Amino acid sequence: MSDQDPIDKIMAGLDGPALDDLAELYRDLHRHPELSFKEERTAGIAAERLRAAGFEVSTGIGGTGVAGVLRNGDGPTVALRADMDALPVLEATGLPYASTATSPDGVPLMHACGHDMHVTCLSGAAQLLAAGREQWRGTLVALFQPAEEIAAGAQAMVDDGLFERTGTPDVVLGQHVFPSPAGTVLVSPGEVMAAADSIEIRLYGRGGHGSQPERTVDPVVLAASTVMRLQTVVSREVSPFEQAVLTVAQIHAGHKENIIPDEASITINLRSFDPEVRRSLLAAVERVVNAEAAASGAPRPPGFRTLNAFPLTVNDDGATAKVREAFAGRFGSERVPDLAPLMGSEDFGLFGAAAGAPSVFWGLGSADPDLYARAEREGRLREDVPGNHSPFFAPQLFPTLPMGVEALTAAALAWLPAR
Repeated sequence: MSDQDPIDKIMAGLDGPALDDLAELYRDLHRHPELSFKEERTAGIAAERLRAAGFEVSTGIGGTGVAGVLRNGDGPTVALRADMDALPVLEATGLPYASTATSPDGVPLMHACGHDMHVTCLSGAAQLLAAGREQWRGTLVALFQPAEEIAAGAQAMVDDGLFERTGTPDVVLGQHVFPSPAGTVLVSPGEVMAAADSIEIRLYGRGGHGSQPERTVDPVVLAASTVMRLQTVVSREVSPFEQAVLTVAQIHAGHKENIIPDEASITINLRSFDPEVRRSLLAAVERVVNAEAAASGAPRPPGFRTLNAFPLTVNDDGATAKVREAFAGRFGSERVPDLAPLMGSEDFGLFGAAAGAPSVFWGLGSADPDLYARAEREGRLREDVPGNHSPFFAPQLFPTLPMGVEALTAAALAWLPAR
């Protein structure tokens, strides 16, 4: 590309000192993970950096959300989004900057999904685009979102008047680190991440002494039979040409070995790509659970509580083509592979839906390329390359960090015209 290309001039700002600063920011954020809607320290750092770069900043949106707006003449409004929350995971990476943080009730915390990298990359891109504002025109919006892990933060920001504060974007762009080789960005049109529903189910029995089961309705046995029956929903009720997952993730019952408890609870997670499959899964779960309770002689019907519901993440065809072209121009098409649909879930798409604007969500490779290549050759990707939410997951800092900053910058400039 020509030395006069706007992005070349802007990316020249990611020099040694700037990259060192971002690397230290990443390490700091990694050391200090915060749970959903508790991201006060992280939000404060993001807001401070946006103000220093010249953005108009709003804080406390939907709880701990932050939005920065940089108005730079006539042109489209482009929103870039990063999520901030961490997970209740005990870190096992052995990194010198590994988290030792715990929640107030003593639960270990870790950035096991890479949101610290997302915050760092968006901070870097916002700073570069602000410093290079003579190269483009339009409005840039930087969104730092809370509570992605519980599918609540995006909607909370929208409901709290996000777009009244920032203006309505013409496009919403976001990225997520994945265990693909660092130095790649993965993007495809259409459905890229599944819809997900998490439900807590309470099963009611009649408790009693462990020596007299005939006087009880045992909710532990009811829970066990329900779990086994639920395993047939996908295998026997969903077409093999469709994709779906049903996972029973938690079972809780009782407090003592010689007491049959009054109730038990199970938590399930459903994932799907087709709205009709999603409806069928939800209906099947309710039918199976109620039937098993009736078969056990439960004294009252089960209770159902939705814990979270992630929408389907769908990349707009035209906007995705524009992003892919920008990435191919910067990195070469060989470093921009397709993003295969993932059963993981995101609430990112809610921003575009609420704005009535196209959105594009891409993957940022973060695994050691040599380790990945060796594991792929040996058929050991699952064993040797930790995935998101693993206690061993940590992006390779370089080249993931500069690649993520440049990807966000290039994607934004695909919409923000040159001056």
